[in-house]
Amino acid sequence: MHEAALFTFRPVAHVRSPYARRIDAPHQSTVVAGTESGAEAEARIEFADGVPAEAFRDLAGFERIWLLFVFHRSEGWKPQVRPPRGGGKRGVLATRSPHRPNPIGLSAVELVAVEDRALRVRGVDLLDGTPILDVKPYVPYADAFPAARAGWIDAIDAAQGRHSAPGPKRPRKPAAGSRS
Repeated sequence: MHEAALFTFRPVAHVRSPYARRIDAPHQSTVVAGTESGAEAEARIEFADGVPAEAFRDLAGFERIWLLFVFHRSEGWKPQVRPPRGGGKRGVLATRSPHRPNPIGLSAVELVAVEDRALRVRGVDLLDGTPILDVKPYVPYADAFPAARAGWIDAIDAAQGRHSAPGPKRPRKPAAGSRS
């Protein structure tokens, strides 16, 4: 058995996003059906003090970037979850659930502009205040695999249509006679 190693990370940035609540944000950054605007949202990635501009200025010219982030509102995890597109429970590591053993997420977003102490991006699915652990350039020849199989998702795509992920969930209405 390997001894469990502990790692400590500090955010390099935080997201300033129009999404204040989980129910407002799309499940995937490019699937915006059901969101209030129906369009990919713009946001700012504001760098932490101590991250010099030299660290991110050469991102100018990249069309997309990867954001590695913390699901900072996750409240634990279970080994199986029910994905929003249906199809029964799935192993959490075979999903993009925010409730994971290590609440780390990954989003590919469009880089709109490199600004003073910030990046302007489009197509976020992140909540306002989300801590960003790292930013990496999206490199098409190394990061894109259009013919790759997607396991159980391929079967759902065949049945429901590609990109059929639901929009954000809306709060449940209280049952008649209940207090909220």
